Amino acid sequence: MSAAAFISTTIPYVNARPHLGHALEYVQTDAFARHARYRKDVFFLSGSDENSLKNVLAAEREGVTTRELVDRNVQYFEKLLAALSIDTSDFIRTSVSAKHIAGATEFWRRMDERGDIYTKDYEGLYCVGCEQFYSPAELVDGKCPDHLTVPERVKEHNHFFRLSRYGDQLLEELTAGRLKIYPESRLNEVVGFLRSGLEDISISRSVERARGWGIPVPKDEDQVMYVWIDALTNYINALGWNDDSDEYRRFWAEADQRAHVVGKGVLRFHAVYWPAMLLSAGLPLPTEVVVHGYITTGGQKLSKSLGNAIDPMDLLEQYGQDALRYLLLADFSPFGDGDFSEERLVVRYNTDLANALGNLLSRITAMTVRYRDGVVPASGPLGAPEEALLEQGLASTRESDAAMERYDHREALARIWDLVRRANAYVDERAPWHLAKAAEQGDQQAAQDLDTVLHHGYRVLQRLGVLLRPFIPNAAERMLLALAEDPEALIADLAVDPAGRSVEKAPPLFPKLELA
Repeated sequence: MSAAAFISTTIPYVNARPHLGHALEYVQTDAFARHARYRKDVFFLSGSDENSLKNVLAAEREGVTTRELVDRNVQYFEKLLAALSIDTSDFIRTSVSAKHIAGATEFWRRMDERGDIYTKDYEGLYCVGCEQFYSPAELVDGKCPDHLTVPERVKEHNHFFRLSRYGDQLLEELTAGRLKIYPESRLNEVVGFLRSGLEDISISRSVERARGWGIPVPKDEDQVMYVWIDALTNYINALGWNDDSDEYRRFWAEADQRAHVVGKGVLRFHAVYWPAMLLSAGLPLPTEVVVHGYITTGGQKLSKSLGNAIDPMDLLEQYGQDALRYLLLADFSPFGDGDFSEERLVVRYNTDLANALGNLLSRITAMTVRYRDGVVPASGPLGAPEEALLEQGLASTRESDAAMERYDHREALARIWDLVRRANAYVDERAPWHLAKAAEQGDQQAAQDLDTVLHHGYRVLQRLGVLLRPFIPNAAERMLLALAEDPEALIADLAVDPAGRSVEKAPPLFPKLELA
């Protein structure tokens, strides 16, 4: 295994503009990828799921072609990624990527050669919103549990995948810990589903029902691949798996981490169908599936179908990237549902970022400029306050790292904020303004103590800037720029003595927000 990681978001349908739930998954996955880059090479993939019947029907409602619709709507997702500073390695489009189409076709051939694909007549209840069949027992009052719509009854002659062959192998992968699912409650859900017995699944659709849109099934001109079957292969198609590319070997076949970040509504696809497909094709499985909940408003899931979607671009325009990223990562559970309100966003931003972190940066840099002409002084002997501050810095680093290894971004930020609070308390306890006044009156001990406070204040800001880069990268970069002309030098080694570095008074890092 090499020190390399593959991390992905799901690829959303592009039948409409993105909503706040998409922003949550983008920001979560970006934070995980940025954190992992401190230790290893990372390939971070996102993209768009374009071969769905949802897209076809949305285009028909608008009176445009499916191609026009997906080409237009995918731009909204790309703009959201840019507005949130999501640092992807690649963005794959399933209807236009030659690598994807070739890879999905070859993957189908591999499963077919294994004897895992056959055809039969099928009739079932199909939810277009989910792009999946449901059994009557899975419905709630006869409706899809996610979209609250009545599925349509569909009768077709389709290709089927022998999913039932792989239940025991999947259970072994899960119980042995080779495939991990976070949180444990979702692991238990998958194990229970597997132990109840797997049925084979339909993996194609008629060209007629798909309106001719989709990737053709090899050797069957009347069928296209079921959207989920083609979509799931995007993760390795982007790496060029069927050409045995260097990227595929490094970031999938030989990587020590292959992680998918997914919503709870698509858990079965990523923790059962996709690993079974990989077993059939003889390819390595993911190592982790990280499952987040939904953003709700008034207790109801955000959904384009339900008409209560919140446009994250509106929030970004009104409140800025730092506020939205911070709220999604500090306030929302990484694994459960959470209710959104603009009031929570503004309060959390003003309390944590403007008042606590922004004020700390402003005070330390302003006092360094005022009392030491903008040059970080050398530290004197450490007292109990400095020892406590250093201990908290190490603890926050250790504990936030451990939380991110468990994919718990909220816990990680909580532990980082332990350091923010300790640093503000340290400044208040040591009262450098009083030390400066005493030093002006000739107190040499006060002068040395002032140097010590400013020195360790600088060091804690440096540590905080590094710790916060995965979460609020633009703000962290501005913070590090206020501390040095070359932020990368600060990131490289926190142990380097900063004495002698030049500092300017930092501009307001987080201007106060008001509720719109």
